Amino acid sequence: MRRDSIFYKLFQQSPSLLFQLLTNPPENADEYRFDSVAVKEPRFEIDGVFLPPENSSPGVVYFCEVQFQKDEKLYERVFAESSLYFYRNCDRFSDWQAVIIYPSRSIEQSKLHPHRSLLNGNQVYRVYLDELGDIRALPLWVAVMVLTTVEEEQAPEEARYLLSRTRNELSPLSSRAIIEIVTTIMSYRFDQLSRVEVEAMLDITLKETRVYREIKQEGREEEAVNLVTRQLTKRFGELPQEVRSVILGLPLPMLEELGEALLDFTSVADLQAWLEARIDN
Repeated sequence: MRRDSIFYKLFQQSPSLLFQLLTNPPENADEYRFDSVAVKEPRFEIDGVFLPPENSSPGVVYFCEVQFQKDEKLYERVFAESSLYFYRNCDRFSDWQAVIIYPSRSIEQSKLHPHRSLLNGNQVYRVYLDELGDIRALPLWVAVMVLTTVEEEQAPEEARYLLSRTRNELSPLSSRAIIEIVTTIMSYRFDQLSRVEVEAMLDITLKETRVYREIKQEGREEEAVNLVTRQLTKRFGELPQEVRSVILGLPLPMLEELGEALLDFTSVADLQAWLEARIDN
């Protein structure tokens, strides 16, 4: 199951999700944006970086690692990456924090003693998804995250519950993003099933369910999403999170269409109207 890409999409659509896992989130958590960065010499790839608003005083940068397989050198790598990135960008930030997300404690590396100062302090947060409580009592976005760890025999029932809750709690624009991710999770977990069988399992019928095409198109779609988002941000400034979530869930042909249509938009309202017209259809 390709959990890295699923969590990447979750954080892209809802950067504030990370801070729902923490006991002491920053006051401006809703203003953070999610990014991935590369640090050269030596080259490190940091998949989950949460950047504070640029127009505020130097804030705290958060690094996130989602780890579903045991890695006995995970902390060595994460702390090296984080420290090096902070060193090269220390003028931009006042501090750094790291969040490590595990399915359970059994996945954590064994050698903890060399990192006791960080692990026992307040700079590193370790989140164990199976200890967050009943999936039905969790905030919706957190519950979707926990769905990746639910036992296979329970997963269909919990997925249907989350889809029902999504329709009741969110607008059509916002619910589309979660429906897409829940469908992706279930398609990866039950990859032996056909499209019709997965739809029947979840009690849904999607006219444009991207998950059955994304294995081949994922790379192209991510490039298209990034390009369209950059163009829109350049024209209108930072986009509302709800709009960014919808754009992330668009299929490739619609992203290409949006790339042409945005040249005629004069405001974010034009963009929202364009999205609503096509999603409703």
